[in-house]
Amino acid sequence: MSPFIKNVRRSSKSVILEIMIGMLCACSITALNAADAPASAAELTRSIDVAAKPAAVWSMIGSFCAIKDWHPAVGTCTLDSGAPPVRTLVTKDGKATFVEMQVARDDALHTYSYDFVSSPFPVSRYVGTISVVANGRGTSTVVWRGVYTPLPGKESDANAAFASIYEPGLAAIKAKFPN
Repeated sequence: MSPFIKNVRRSSKSVILEIMIGMLCACSITALNAADAPASAAELTRSIDVAAKPAAVWSMIGSFCAIKDWHPAVGTCTLDSGAPPVRTLVTKDGKATFVEMQVARDDALHTYSYDFVSSPFPVSRYVGTISVVANGRGTSTVVWRGVYTPLPGKESDANAAFASIYEPGLAAIKAKFPN
């Protein structure tokens, strides 16, 4: 084999090795960047059947500040007069305050959505929706759904926090409409 061909082969091996090292470095950088990326969106939905028609349930829970009348953890709700409306909720024990802005409302469909202006929960980009839907037997299903981005490393804390609000709230609504 001529010395020229040996050098070409050696050069080809070097080039292939350099490409492989470059690819390995690129993959490592991508993996490191993925570790630094924000947590992906999460969702939590809870629902409960209620022995009343949607209009009756909505008349009790549909007002944006009515949550103080049915949720066992909410001590006060203060509603501003702005558009869109903003409510400030303080828990009965006074340890937590939530400021929430209504971002959508449809009284005909018995639903509203809100987002956090501020909250003690370890999330960003939260949007909650409360809806009442007919289930065909003269009764309703109340659905409380949240979509949010947990802070890094706080995914299970965020899910537990929302479950601790949604579940007793829905149970309290059901209790208002006994069979």
